[in-house]
Amino acid sequence: MKLGRLNHIGVVVPDMDAAVAYWRDVMGATSFHEADVPQDGLKIIFVDTPTHSGMDGTQIELIQPLNDETAVSGFLAKNPSGGQHHLCFEVPDIEAARAEFEAMGKRILGPTRIGAHGTPIFFVHPKDMQGVLTEILETPKSNAH
Repeated sequence: MKLGRLNHIGVVVPDMDAAVAYWRDVMGATSFHEADVPQDGLKIIFVDTPTHSGMDGTQIELIQPLNDETAVSGFLAKNPSGGQHHLCFEVPDIEAARAEFEAMGKRILGPTRIGAHGTPIFFVHPKDMQGVLTEILETPKSNAH
């Protein structure tokens, strides 16, 4: 398994409006993309980080649960002010990556599914990834957010 590009850092937030204001007013972000996944009970906004090299920057994924039944609701209950939730790395072939992680004995959390970028994803248990919940994402086609 070769390390792919860091696509985004997932950050759970209790208040999306306050989070967007922070990234805009404090951090100077100017580009935001909404990518809600209501089937998962989540409101998602991607914050584009600027680059000076002309390459795509890493995004910040702001995640707000819309109810108490989501995958991140428990995280927010334990961390009421929110915080870093996961790191997401790209791979060219999601099924090959899944097979490699499984062959290494890594615990995959649930089935491969379509994520907020519109491409297949899966998560690897943090206990198998040095304490970091890790999302593996098939590299999005150009202009996918």
